[in-house]
Amino acid sequence: MRAITVRDREADGYGLSLTELPYPRAAENDVIVQVHAAGFLRGEPEWPGTWIDRAGRDRTPSVLGHEVSGVVVELGYGTTGLTIGQRVFGLTDWARNGSLAEYAAVEARNLAPLPADVDHVAAAALPMPGLTAWQALFDHAHLQAGQTVLIHGAGGSVGSVAIQLAREAGAHIIGTGRASDRDLAGALGAHDFLDLDSDQLEDAGEVDVVFDVIGGEIRDRSTALVRTGGSLVTVADPPTIQPLGGRAIFFVVEPNREQSAQLAARLRDGRLTPLVTTVRDLAAAPAAFVEHTRGRIIITVK
Repeated sequence: MRAITVRDREADGYGLSLTELPYPRAAENDVIVQVHAAGFLRGEPEWPGTWIDRAGRDRTPSVLGHEVSGVVVELGYGTTGLTIGQRVFGLTDWARNGSLAEYAAVEARNLAPLPADVDHVAAAALPMPGLTAWQALFDHAHLQAGQTVLIHGAGGSVGSVAIQLAREAGAHIIGTGRASDRDLAGALGAHDFLDLDSDQLEDAGEVDVVFDVIGGEIRDRSTALVRTGGSLVTVADPPTIQPLGGRAIFFVVEPNREQSAQLAARLRDGRLTPLVTTVRDLAAAPAAFVEHTRGRIIITVK
């Protein structure tokens, strides 16, 4: 099969290339997915799990991409909950070969059924930003209707999904970003917007929840905005200070079948739209890693 791999951590471009690899083996509780579309993050070549497995052993050449949408073509021993021929989507494991390939071995529990009328490209753009936003807002911050949430990076793939989920939850939403993000944030449901280049962050006033994807100074300044009992949740880096009377939490997104199914239902109903701006085929994926676009680049495989 064809796959996008990295081979050399020290090489220019990490040895990123389109490669022929053996068809994957389905371990216990795995499925083999024939990949129709895949998503990736540009920073994946810098992740330790790209180069070594969970036992610390070298696993190159490594297949990149950790968002997948496709069709189940094989079941591993003991696999339940999915069937051959079923459309699925979800996250692949960080320390195993990923989705930028014609076939991928994935733990069945990491995948959710994909409705027949949902496009594979849209589905492949949803797992990382969708699960990140869901887990930040509801699992960690426990956002409730009527609360105020400040969402950094409102024009990005994660922030844009977070706005849509917070809007549906009945929260008052303040988005932040650059001036060019203002119209998009408003169209998605943000009630207010702060331009981080020209506005004062402190003008947001007290909020119940801060969702941070930026880190650093912006994250630290945002802690002063969290009212008593509130939360700052970040995926950028661990907090260095805690809000007075509140809490600051760092987390890494995890696969979740039930949450993925909830996201798929919203995608199908038009209540949720991932930010996809560019679609490339598998052969163009190496160039896509250095291509800069506002939204997601999704790779079509089949």
